Amino acid sequence: MKIFRDRVLAGELLSGTWCSLGSSVTAEIAGASGFDWVLLDIEHGSGTLGALIHQLQGVGCTDAQPIVRIAANEAPRFKRVLDMGARGVMVPYVGTAGEATRAVESMRYPPHGIRGVAKLHRATRYGAKFEEYVSRADEELLLIVQIETAQAVENAEEIAAVDGVDVLFIGPLDLTTNLGIRGRLDHELFDSAMTRVAAAATDAGKASGILLLDPDDVRRAVERGYTFVAVGSDTGMVVSGMAQTARLFAELKEKR
Repeated sequence: MKIFRDRVLAGELLSGTWCSLGSSVTAEIAGASGFDWVLLDIEHGSGTLGALIHQLQGVGCTDAQPIVRIAANEAPRFKRVLDMGARGVMVPYVGTAGEATRAVESMRYPPHGIRGVAKLHRATRYGAKFEEYVSRADEELLLIVQIETAQAVENAEEIAAVDGVDVLFIGPLDLTTNLGIRGRLDHELFDSAMTRVAAAATDAGKASGILLLDPDDVRRAVERGYTFVAVGSDTGMVVSGMAQTARLFAELKEKR
């Protein structure tokens, strides 16, 4: 079976979705729905580290790859989620090549990084696959850095050039907010940022990614060369589904 990171870097179109409820059940459902990867969000999501291992187990029952978004670019955060079995890490607010380099170092074992080495954890099958895991981790684990500020867009080429960065991933709400056009994905400033980030990633042999909600925005992103694309979230789907059902009853009540 082809390594997932290799598929990402080869430019294969890979679909994902967000899980921010902290639920192992919705994580398993997302993984079983046919997505290539599932993002488990412990930056803005409701889940905790204690809940994360159950979410990873849920996604682990499916063919999807579990990616974890950590809350900050700090080495101990990488270590915890990777030891639990995350197959990739998404890092928010990476604005410079230096910050990207720090993230790479946190992902990798010495001598190429600073990740602490432990044997008896879930990623190594509690020691049974320790040597295999340690020898292959640097080549198989995926690093996604988020482009969420004007500074990050300006430094996109330098960030993409950092060895070990695999995906430049736009966070649309943060980026549009920081550009002064919150939520305006149709604005020329956002359009220009999308174009620049995709070009930087392609020129460096990396992938570009984005989280979107509107199917038309998804089509536009794919046409621009974005290949690591997430659509929606478990929270959004639950909220919209319940609201739709509640509206139905509200309409029926008005007619009585």
